[in-house]
Amino acid sequence: MNPVQRLLVSASNGLRRAAGLVTDQAKPGLTGVRNTQSGHPAANITPERLASILRAAEEGDMLAYLELAEDMEERDLHYVGVLGTRRRSVSQLDLSVKAASTNDPAHKAHADLVAKWLDRDVMQAELFDMLDAIGKGFSVTQVLWDTTGGLWLPRELRWTDPRWFELDQADMRTLRLRNDRGGADDLAPHKWIVHEHKAKSGLPIRGGLARAVAWAWMFKSFTVKDWVVFLEVYGQPLRIGRYGPEAKPEDRDVLFDAVMNIASDCGAIIPKSMEIEFIKAEGQQSNAAMFQEAADWWDRQVSKAVLGQTTTTDAVSGGHAVAQEHRQVQEDIERGDAKQLAATLNDTLVRWIIDLNFGPQTAYPRIRIGRPEAVDARLMLDAVTQLVPMGLQVDMGEVRDIIGLRAPADGAMLLKAPEVQPAPGLHAAAAPEAVTATTAPMAERLGKEADRAVSAMVAAVKQEFMAAGSAADFHARLAKLRPALEQHIGTLAPIMGDAFAVAHLAGRYAVVEEGKEDGDA
Repeated sequence: MNPVQRLLVSASNGLRRAAGLVTDQAKPGLTGVRNTQSGHPAANITPERLASILRAAEEGDMLAYLELAEDMEERDLHYVGVLGTRRRSVSQLDLSVKAASTNDPAHKAHADLVAKWLDRDVMQAELFDMLDAIGKGFSVTQVLWDTTGGLWLPRELRWTDPRWFELDQADMRTLRLRNDRGGADDLAPHKWIVHEHKAKSGLPIRGGLARAVAWAWMFKSFTVKDWVVFLEVYGQPLRIGRYGPEAKPEDRDVLFDAVMNIASDCGAIIPKSMEIEFIKAEGQQSNAAMFQEAADWWDRQVSKAVLGQTTTTDAVSGGHAVAQEHRQVQEDIERGDAKQLAATLNDTLVRWIIDLNFGPQTAYPRIRIGRPEAVDARLMLDAVTQLVPMGLQVDMGEVRDIIGLRAPADGAMLLKAPEVQPAPGLHAAAAPEAVTATTAPMAERLGKEADRAVSAMVAAVKQEFMAAGSAADFHARLAKLRPALEQHIGTLAPIMGDAFAVAHLAGRYAVVEEGKEDGDA
């Protein structure tokens, strides 16, 4: 093959790969391996059947397990509720993009492109679908690319049924797409996002919450079934029909039909010589509570597995302190989920967007998913108010961000501090040249000594402010710094005393000289 032919073949392969990136490579059908019908293994589940499903999944046959995980979400209101809460809490978090560096214009352009693409209305729903991995252990998202604007940008992140994939038997991690030829194809590059979400260490198929929750779900389903049977039997009073010895067979048939149908018809007609008695089952209320307590107990175990606590789903004793502690647990799980999802996006989608538009890079922008860091605005503003007059330089924009105010637009009406009228000045005659000549060197010396003490205090406070990791940390550092500040104040006290003494003597001298001038006049 000559060089021209090799170039044509390479270009042809590149076009085919590009065409594959913009088309759907996993279309479902009514027949074949990629169909939307489910086997619903949750129907008539038994402990033996569940153990068999879980064992088959860890050996590579994960079809029944994935169908069971889907059934569990559809059949159990509590499980789908807490799992949906966990997924929504992450998918609704703020998205931000950090450039690979701050001094390279190209890195800023890369970050701007990713940030602009993230600002889409459907992004939250797409992240929610990717977090399907929390329950199943992994999720697969197909990227459908769009090139109409001259750039390679994802048009859609499409959730793909995990049942359409199989595990590589060698490593039990690599996924391959099932085909209609009885085999499976490798996942095309730049096309498939595989998000593995770990509830525990190990293989992805064993890392989803559905595997741990399956046992609790099954035993709860047994409890609910028994509860329903109990209500059918004891939920209605026992009905007894009484007839006399003179009753004929046809009369007894009429009475029997009336007894059997009175519950549904709420009425019956019987001969006057017959009667129907309702006997209420005694002591069954406590038995009914037993089923409810068992079902609630299983729900609490599921809440612990999914949310790490039970306070946000059930009313429990313990008050505000327990609620705060459980909220911290939930925030820990939220941060962990967000970091796992961001890591997947950074390793796949972010790199692909940059590579397809700018070529391979040595450094890439990074997506961050999470809540903005909480700042004690009152404590921070108090610190700024006290430290700025002492010489600390603070970015005005940073202060606006803390209190949530935007920079004013051009021409906007501004709130300003009231103007302070300057104090009236002294007459020139009250400060004779002799006083100025005498006190000026002393004032200069005292000013330098005071400046050294004040500068040392400002430098110490500024150093602690820059080293603090949070407002609370800064407050603690100031408390530890207090002895050193008091030492500086001790140095400053005699200087201020000397300054006051000089000012007092200079004032007295000026008054005496002014009196002499008035006497001469």
